[in-house]
Amino acid sequence: MTKIFIDGKEGTTGLRIFERIGNRSGIELLTLPEEKRKDTESRREMLNLCDIAFLCLPDAAAREAVSLIENPAVRVIDTSTAHRTAAGWAYGFPELTPDGAAKVASAARVAVPGCHASGFLAVTAPLISAGILNPKTALTAVSITGYSGGGKKMIAAYEAEDRPALYGAPRLYGLSQEHKHLPEMVARSGLAQVPFFLPYVADFYSGMHVSVPLPAESLSGSIDDVRACLAAAYKGPIVSFAENAGEDGFVSALGMSGKDSMEVFVSGNSDRIVVGARYDNLGKGASGAAIQCLNLMLGLDPTEGLEL
Repeated sequence: MTKIFIDGKEGTTGLRIFERIGNRSGIELLTLPEEKRKDTESRREMLNLCDIAFLCLPDAAAREAVSLIENPAVRVIDTSTAHRTAAGWAYGFPELTPDGAAKVASAARVAVPGCHASGFLAVTAPLISAGILNPKTALTAVSITGYSGGGKKMIAAYEAEDRPALYGAPRLYGLSQEHKHLPEMVARSGLAQVPFFLPYVADFYSGMHVSVPLPAESLSGSIDDVRACLAAAYKGPIVSFAENAGEDGFVSALGMSGKDSMEVFVSGNSDRIVVGARYDNLGKGASGAAIQCLNLMLGLDPTEGLEL
């Protein structure tokens, strides 16, 4: 029986992980009473009693949680931004590199990717690794996500009866070009410079679509080479290449809502190429990715408990 403790299970990601593994055989969920869930000593006890700890916390609290772990046998899956570029932490996107699944499976510390970063990396890292995309390219990424990506506070704001009328249209944020996902987007892709990043939140609960235009001068191959590279990298079952993505000439960010899978595709023409990924910000962009990592760490089929 594997003992699991979710530190921060009251948040959006933590709650979904709790719901998804609560009835799984072979797992014992360790919990704290409501009045002790923020008590440091109570958390310390649970963090050292479990076999695997999920951290669904703000960055500072996630770092504190790791510092509380004294038992060397405890393994950690952190869903925060805190450790995504940290030395000694496996990156929880197993499909991103040939040895990615093996690294997650054997890791003591795993950092789950950011939702926006997941789509960006899926369509850029293989091209850079294959030498098709020049890592010195000044890329631009546009990402649109459902409002659940903002957590409980944003969910409440979007679902309030008296919400502002402006919430009815997509809203650009991260205006300072210092979005918290940027460091991992650079570090995990192999880029030499930070991309321009335009994230939007829109009036739907969950779903996501990331697009990255590829300047012709940045490529050493054709659109067919780009397609072939991504098709070879992603053959499923969780991340797959879609030869003909979209619906009647449109690609909806709702296309993968409710699923834990990701669809990667290429659009454009020989002069102007755009690579894209769509998935659920709460699925492959959050709790689904965390469950996939848990499965690998337990030696199970990575798709167990996932909605594909």
